[in-house]
Amino acid sequence: MSLKTSYRFIAPFYDIFLGRATHDARQRSLSRLPRSGKAQVLLSGAGTGLDFPFLPPCHEYTALDLTGAMLARSMPRAGGLHMQRVRGDSMALPFTSGSFDYVVLHLIVAVVPQPQRCLAEAARVLKPGGRILLFDKFLRRGERAWLRRGLTPLIGQLATRLDVVFEDVLEKMPGLRVLSDQPALAGGWFRLIELQKEGTDV
Repeated sequence: MSLKTSYRFIAPFYDIFLGRATHDARQRSLSRLPRSGKAQVLLSGAGTGLDFPFLPPCHEYTALDLTGAMLARSMPRAGGLHMQRVRGDSMALPFTSGSFDYVVLHLIVAVVPQPQRCLAEAARVLKPGGRILLFDKFLRRGERAWLRRGLTPLIGQLATRLDVVFEDVLEKMPGLRVLSDQPALAGGWFRLIELQKEGTDV
């Protein structure tokens, strides 16, 4: 089963499992968006819009997701935000290079089959100096985590990978530097990471 198909079925239950559990971490991550000005912000893998309540209303947003079912559920949460929705693939973004000041990657890098492509696409559409706000679950180098690694072939086909090592993904991405890396949930398995693309600061 493809992720597109599985997430169409998951959409009605997504908030029940992840809404309350990820509330505080999402808020912490999105507090890094400026509270004034007018930035172009991409939410790549926007899901059901659980991030939307924490978005400053001053910016212009693009919410992208692979499934129409997720996007349909997200729009009522958009409220007064200036937001357009786009159906598309986080591993092949339908935007020109250098289009955004910020890219939000919440629970998507460790979901897609090719995490490096997802991060590379986020970096491509960023302006020089732009930032990536990342919230996801990652193993650390040298961490055995036999159960998580063993379950990935099955769980990864249905919902999410459990074996992604962020440092391995980032190593293949020259031009991105880590501004911060903080534990978020589950004893640091989930992390809040802020990256910046080389160039003039936003």
